[in-house]
Amino acid sequence: MRLFHCDQCGQLVFFESVHCVNCGAALAYLPDCDDVGAMAALDSDTPTPVPGPLWQRITSRAGSSGQRYRMCANRDQYQACNFAIPADAPHSLCSSCRQTLVLPDLSVSGNTLRWQKLESAKRRLYYTLARLGLHPDEPSWTPHYQFLADVPDQPVVTGHANGLITINIAEADDDERVRRRVALHEPYRTLLGHLRHESGHFFWDKLVRDGGELDSFRQLFGDERQSYPQSLQHYYANPPSYMQWSGQHVSAYASAHPWEDWAESWAHYLHMVDVLETAASYQTRMTMAEGSPSVSMGDPFVQPAPSFEDMVAQWVPVTLLLNSLNRSLGQQDAYPFALSAGALEKLRYVHEIVRRPHPLHSAPVHALAQSSEG
Repeated sequence: MRLFHCDQCGQLVFFESVHCVNCGAALAYLPDCDDVGAMAALDSDTPTPVPGPLWQRITSRAGSSGQRYRMCANRDQYQACNFAIPADAPHSLCSSCRQTLVLPDLSVSGNTLRWQKLESAKRRLYYTLARLGLHPDEPSWTPHYQFLADVPDQPVVTGHANGLITINIAEADDDERVRRRVALHEPYRTLLGHLRHESGHFFWDKLVRDGGELDSFRQLFGDERQSYPQSLQHYYANPPSYMQWSGQHVSAYASAHPWEDWAESWAHYLHMVDVLETAASYQTRMTMAEGSPSVSMGDPFVQPAPSFEDMVAQWVPVTLLLNSLNRSLGQQDAYPFALSAGALEKLRYVHEIVRRPHPLHSAPVHALAQSSEG
C-alpha cells in the first residue's frame, strides 16, 4: 500500500484515514481516481440519485475540483467505510461495500466491530485488485462476500463457491484466530490473508479455467480434478512434515490440493506486491552485505512492469528487514516463510498469469477460484 498526503496541508495520511491528524480535514478514498482526498462539505440543493450531504475534493487551499461526491452510507451509519461515491451514482454504498451481500447480525454484541475489521481488510484487497487491473467493480469479475457467525450445530466454514466468498466472523477476534492458527499448525493467519486466499479461488475460475490455462496449470500445480474432499481429508489426517511440503509449496496447506496450491500462491503474490509497494512508497534502499550495492524497492505497479526476478531480489531483503524490526520489538516474525525454488516457480506463474492480457484489460498498463478452510 502506497502512502498518501493530505490535499489541504500535505501531511502524511494513510489508506484507512478518515481525518488528517494535522489539519483536521475530512478524508476519503476516491476509487474513481485511486487516491485519498481531503474533502470539503458543500451547501447544495441540487438533487442527486441518492439523497445525502455532498462533498468536493480540496485540491489546494484556494479551491477544489468540480467532481462532487457522497460518502458511503456505511461510513455515516457505522463508521465502517472510508470510500466516497460520485454524487451522480445510483448507489448509497461504495463499490467495495456493495460486494458484501450478507452481514452478520449487528444487534449481537461485538459483531459491528468484527464486521468493521472484515470490511477494512476487504478494502485493501479491493485496492490491490484494482491496481493490478482486475477492476473489482466489474460485475462479472467481482467476487461477492457473506460474513457469517456460527450458530448451534451450524459452524461457518470460510471458503469460496461459485463467486461467493464466505468468511466466519470469528476470524475477526484476535484470540480466536490465534487459537485456530495454533490448532492448524499455521505460522501465519490474518483476515487479509483469508480474503486474498479466497479471492485466489475466484480468479482461478476466471484466469485459469476460463482463460484457457488448464494445461499449463496442471503441468506445474497438478491435476485439480482429483477429489477435493478426499484430498483435504487426507491432509488433515496426515499433516505433512516441513520436508514433505517446503520444496514445492509456499505453505503446508498448499500441498493439500492443486486448488489450494494456487490459492496459497495467489495470496502470497498479493502479499508481495502490497509489501513492495509500501517499501517503494517509503523510498526504501537496503544493503545486505558490507561493500555490496544497495537494493532500491521499486513500485510493482509502475511501468515498465518489473520482472519477477527483480521482485524477488527486492522481496528477500525487505522481508529480512521486516522480521528484524519485529524481533527488535519482541514480536514474532511478520513473515514466517522461506521460499524454495519450487514455490518461486509457482509465484512466477501467478505473476505471468496476472500480467497476461485478458478481457478486463482496458489498456496495456500494469494489470492485474472452489471451497477451502484458511
